[in-house]
Amino acid sequence: MSIDIIKNEVCIGMMMAEDIRVVELFAGVGGFRVGLERASDRFNTVWANQWEPGRKNQFAFDCYNRHFGDSGSTNVNEDIELVKGSVPEHDLLVGGFPCQDYSVASTNAKGIEGKKGVLWWSIHDIVQSRRPKYVLLENVDRLTRSPVKQRGRDFGIILRCMADMGYKVEWRIINAAEYGLQQRRRRTFIFACRDDAAFSKIYNDDPETVITETGFFAESFPVTGNILKRKVGVIDISQDKYRDLVDFSENFEADFFRSGFMNGYKVYTREVEPLSPEQSVTLGELLQEGVDERFFDIDIEKWRYMKGAKRIERTRADGSTQVFSEGAIPFPDILDRPGRTMLTSEGSANRSSHLIQDPSNGRFRTLTPVECERLNGFDDGWTEGMSERQRYFTMGNALVVQLIEAMGRRLDSIDNPSQ
Repeated sequence: MSIDIIKNEVCIGMMMAEDIRVVELFAGVGGFRVGLERASDRFNTVWANQWEPGRKNQFAFDCYNRHFGDSGSTNVNEDIELVKGSVPEHDLLVGGFPCQDYSVASTNAKGIEGKKGVLWWSIHDIVQSRRPKYVLLENVDRLTRSPVKQRGRDFGIILRCMADMGYKVEWRIINAAEYGLQQRRRRTFIFACRDDAAFSKIYNDDPETVITETGFFAESFPVTGNILKRKVGVIDISQDKYRDLVDFSENFEADFFRSGFMNGYKVYTREVEPLSPEQSVTLGELLQEGVDERFFDIDIEKWRYMKGAKRIERTRADGSTQVFSEGAIPFPDILDRPGRTMLTSEGSANRSSHLIQDPSNGRFRTLTPVECERLNGFDDGWTEGMSERQRYFTMGNALVVQLIEAMGRRLDSIDNPSQ
């Protein structure tokens, strides 16, 4: 064998060794994957799952497969609970999962058991069996406060599970617009790190330093050093206080703030103030030109009423009355600010949907599917091939991919043996 061939094989081996193997759960149309692949070519998705229960047509999966089906990864369109045993070895587990009731119960046959159909427990089982170095998850901002009657329990269960499995955890509620991006979308991001992973050395710092200076989120999403009064706390989730997960589920309650760090079973949490960017991408900058006439075909008075403030007296079944009230939403949407949070109902005449005054002609219209793709940072036409309503729906379910790109760069810079 020639020296050149040996050198080439060594180089190829080093390149493969440096890959960060990714498994993407609840993949939607691929937001995590798009962001990670923009960040570094080291991210290699080896398995992905997307399944929309109760739907004959799997629009999001078809979109994902159209973009990534030839990449050599395995894309699976089945209930994750049925295929979780097929998840291969990987370094990074990612996914955006729904906010559900994560309570647990004790059964005679199985010991501690989570509620059926609750997707957190599928994630938990995969982490427990495959032990990835890193886990990066996304959820709605209310996750840290749910359920209403036992504030913080659901998020606490996630932390306790990760602590039991030997992971350190950092979280941050991030509003994309507060970091110069195009949508006012608040989401909870959870980053977990196995004790022996390269990133773990970052977590030798004290919790305050982790959150404000050295941690996973601190570099890409900087905050001020201000500690807001009464918005800081240390929470004990150990077996000394809660003997098992059932005891925890039944009795735990706590206030989790916008950021936090868990090392062992000690949780440090505090409110943070983002360092405001000099400028943000605005909704007006995302608009298309030459928009089709059908987007202008609206009942303007209906929209005006939906967006306006209301006080409506309603009669209950027992004959008593209650007053339903809601505040006004800007009408039309302001173009020199980032867009509002986009929901899955964006494609319908709905109070929460965007309505703009097109600067090219002064007429009112709804957003186009391409403009919704731009609100999340996808390439134009990313969701082409599905119905227009589904294009809106999948974008309402998606995330702002530039956030994932920033997180990918951060992870790449730390977990990189060549640096």
